[in-house]
Amino acid sequence: MKPLLIATLSIALITDAGADIFKYTDPSGRVYYTDEPKKGFDYRLIIRTRPRTYKHDLQFMSGNKLKFNDLVAKAAAKHQMDPKLLHAVIQAESAYNPNAVSSAGAVGLMQLMPDTARRYGVTDRRDAEQNVDGGTRYLKDLLAMFNSNLTLAVAGYNAGEGAVMKYNNSVPPYPETRNYVQHVMALYRKS
Repeated sequence: MKPLLIATLSIALITDAGADIFKYTDPSGRVYYTDEPKKGFDYRLIIRTRPRTYKHDLQFMSGNKLKFNDLVAKAAAKHQMDPKLLHAVIQAESAYNPNAVSSAGAVGLMQLMPDTARRYGVTDRRDAEQNVDGGTRYLKDLLAMFNSNLTLAVAGYNAGEGAVMKYNNSVPPYPETRNYVQHVMALYRKS
């Protein structure tokens, strides 16, 4: 087992490694963090990192957040959305990298999948303006679909609205989605 220090977690999140982080609490209450859980122990996935993301350091993310601030504000105003929510989703999805690509094929700042892009008229998912506009419209539609329930809208953004409906309008029991919702909500409250 490779215990990781809390400080190391932030480094792991901004590397290309794409390693998931697991937490284990032993019977005495001691907590362990690892990227290699051992079989036979009750490890919980606490952070799922996206494979094939690009390396980000905090300075890059901060600089890009400022770079895209006006674009996010414009999309938020146009679609009557909270810019803080858009920033939280963008930070969680791509860390403000307009060229981010996930292993599932999601692209851009708001990590639009091909079908979602087509649905919202996005012809170039790498174009930051189109990407943010399409992602904002999708998020707004999810909020309407789930009666302004922010948690369900964010879950739908990650897992798809069908998954949320499949589980009777609740957060799907997927570790990635549950972690994603917690992460986005924490970023949203912090902003």
